[in-house]
Parts: sequence; structure tokens; C-alpha cells
Amino acid sequence: MPEHLLGLVLAAGAGTRMGRPKALCATDGVPWLHRAADALRGGGCAGVRVVLGAAADEARALVPTGTDAVVADDWARGMGASLAAGLAGLDDSPATAVVVTLVDLPDLDARAVSRVAAGPVGPGDLRRATFAGAPGHPVLLGRDHWAALRQALDGDTGARDYLRTHPPVAVDCTGLPGGTDRDTPD
Repeated sequence: MPEHLLGLVLAAGAGTRMGRPKALCATDGVPWLHRAADALRGGGCAGVRVVLGAAADEARALVPTGTDAVVADDWARGMGASLAAGLAGLDDSPATAVVVTLVDLPDLDARAVSRVAAGPVGPGDLRRATFAGAPGHPVLLGRDHWAALRQALDGDTGARDYLRTHPPVAVDCTGLPGGTDRDTPD
């Protein structure tokens, strides 16, 4: 596993449409936090960081052993605040890139992460999984983009606006599980 590649799970939101924070959700008894961390590790990430926010104390108990957890104190501002909290402090790490996913993609498996992270990974890289042509997760963010991305983050758009002006390489993950997020209990 390359030590230069880290995984980041954004799991700070309140999950209003879900009726509870998604960091507290599970499928078949397996917490979504575990599923996301397993996909990232299985796909080649040497370490995983989870960003918590709403119900952070309760969610912290569901964070897998060996996974770093940070709390986005301003999580209510949206996904941008969560991503900024997740990236904070990584400048001092040896990581060349971080692979970002969302906690509400419990079907995401390691194959999509592996595809996005395949081949040499450099600090200038930007890659994004696509499913049937639609952009999705995971997203690989090379170190050279972290500072500018943090400055561009605002509200609930996450990295979307930054990726519009800095188009990532599209990595076709069509046919792999994980392209559909879960927003409601159904």
C-alpha cells in the first residue's frame, strides 16, 4: 500500500432527509463509517481520516479502529467546512494525495477506489470517478491542490466549484457499486 495516499471520509452532516446523521447509519449491521474506511483501505489508501460533525460523540464510537477522526466544528456550514476540516493538518503528512468519499455511499467498494488511484499518483493529480458519465466519488486530490481548494471551499458545494475550474481526469467506474448516495431511509 503506498504511504503517500490517504483516504478521507466526509461524514459530518446532520442528514436531515435521512432523519439522523448519516455517520450513525448502518446496512446489514455494518456502520457506513466502516464500509467507507474499508473501501478506501482496500483500494490502496495507507491511512483513513473521518470527518465528524453532527452527533460527533455518538459517531466517534462507530469510527473503525486505526482510523483518524476529526471534528468539523463548523460542520453546519456544509460540505465545504467538512472537507476543509479533513484537509487541515495533512500538509504535515507525507501524503502526495488524498482520496475523498462520502459516508452516504455505503455500496462503494474498493474497486472504484483502486481505479481512481491506479498508476503513479503525483501531487498535481486530480481524478474523479464517473458512473455512466455522471461525476461521482471517490475523488483524488493531489497535494498541490489542497491550499487553493481550502480557500475556494464555501457552503455545501464541497470541491464541486474547484473541480469545475480545474477539471479532473474522469475515471470510468460504470458497473461498479457505489455511484448512488443514500439520502433517505428508503
